[in-house]
Amino acid sequence: MSNTPDVMQNPLTNKGTAFTADERAKYGLTGRLPVAVETLDQQAARAYRQFASYENDMEKYIFLDQLHNRNEVLYYKLLTDHLAEMLPIVYDPTVGEAIKQWSRDYRRSRAVYLDVNHPENIRASFATLGLGADDVDLLVVSDAEEILGIGDWGVNGTDISVGKLAVYTAAAGIHPARTIAVNLDVGTDNEALLNDPAYLGNRHARVRGERYDALIAEYLKVATELFPHALLHFEDFGPSNARRILVQNRDKYRIFNDDMQGTGAIVMAAVFSGLKVTKQTFAEQRLVVYGAGTAGTGMADQISAAMERDGLSREEAKKRVWLIDRNGLVTDDMSDLPDYQQAYARPAAEVAGWQKADGKIGLLEVVKQVKPTILIGTSTDHGAFTEAVIKALCAGVERPILLPLSNPTERIEVMPADAIAWSDGKALLSVGIPVPPVPYKGVNYVIGQANNAMLYPGLGLGVIVSGAKHVTDGMLLAAAEAVASQVNPQDVGASLLPPVDNLRASSATVAVAVAKQAVKDGVATKQTDNWVQAVQDAMWQPRYS
Repeated sequence: MSNTPDVMQNPLTNKGTAFTADERAKYGLTGRLPVAVETLDQQAARAYRQFASYENDMEKYIFLDQLHNRNEVLYYKLLTDHLAEMLPIVYDPTVGEAIKQWSRDYRRSRAVYLDVNHPENIRASFATLGLGADDVDLLVVSDAEEILGIGDWGVNGTDISVGKLAVYTAAAGIHPARTIAVNLDVGTDNEALLNDPAYLGNRHARVRGERYDALIAEYLKVATELFPHALLHFEDFGPSNARRILVQNRDKYRIFNDDMQGTGAIVMAAVFSGLKVTKQTFAEQRLVVYGAGTAGTGMADQISAAMERDGLSREEAKKRVWLIDRNGLVTDDMSDLPDYQQAYARPAAEVAGWQKADGKIGLLEVVKQVKPTILIGTSTDHGAFTEAVIKALCAGVERPILLPLSNPTERIEVMPADAIAWSDGKALLSVGIPVPPVPYKGVNYVIGQANNAMLYPGLGLGVIVSGAKHVTDGMLLAAAEAVASQVNPQDVGASLLPPVDNLRASSATVAVAVAKQAVKDGVATKQTDNWVQAVQDAMWQPRYS
């Protein structure tokens, strides 16, 4: 039995050296702390010095994780004050390394684990939290099949849900006590994990088919019954599952898939900015997506939907999209095309005369034939956007929108400095990694990062504040426009997207736009005359009570 008082054991109530003399007497802490009584600012200054003293990102990750488990207010104060610096530590890319070592380095559980072999335990698992129907705003769930370009990590992927919630709180002020991280343990196809004695998850191959679908259905049903006002965020599911779960359930439940909808919307924000420069409409675009998985196809879905809003029919919009995967240009004569690619498969007859290499139509040939106005990379194929590809892109259109979004750095399709030089500064560029400005011919090109963190925290806050029953396409579009509204891309060398530094203000702007759109779309269950104030009032601040 621990002899530490409960108020210090609970990271949400622990103040450490900030407990006053009266509080120390009241809670049985007399003599349990050094005599100095510090402010939160003083504690945060010390914690930041400690953070900065660690030499590598993994050590910094562990330091922050331990602080999170000890004192949540201090953790979020630190994270909020240094968000641009710490975002790559608590989430992508460092969280990817932490996930690989999660079972071996296991410290403490911050999640609810739902076992595919015992779906009957879902209700009991949530009941252990002691939370009522009005106590939860947000759940983030992952089955960890497709994590950040590193693949299937089973129960090790728990920190994806934990990290995502940390960003929601730091960036948008969603109260940490009103969130739940969830891991769906459906097994793993990762042989290294299955044969690792330290692995903490189910030791069998990934369950698919009816049993998997039954787990998802039960999760959605029980989570919605127990927490009827909560947004159900899905993260890092495999491509076919991600899309199917979203399509089948988005009209029944309050769900959101960040890999499809969030990534698509942040790309939409970059395209909105690019179109302000090219003075074109969505209906005039020709889109090539290199890497046609969940994220890439989700982007195609949103951009083609915007083409429809600009007056094209569904068929006309689909005809302005070309997908390329590892088998080359996606055409309708390919066998076993995943359902999410089928809508965009080009008629084989249409491309019969195009040049093939190794039996497939490659990226360079597609760029030469299509003359795309937008080229997106979500392939993790490092260096795929060669000098020849970039020059062909710029030969086709004057100011192409170029979005090599794969991360981390060793997976990006083209390095920004090369893209600027090869395009002679003409490419309107945004990337998936944080990069410094690129000097070229006397101009400093600021390269915006297409980071979902610019969008999903504000979107989630807007859903919560408006009580939206569903996340509509209109709300995603409003979020994208709100992000794009924060920059002026028309200056030479200007970024297409706002910097991550001011994420809290950015999230508030997005939340207001999303809440207003929820009202317009008829899905809001709350009303106010002042959404700006409603959003400010809803944002939790890291302060001691």
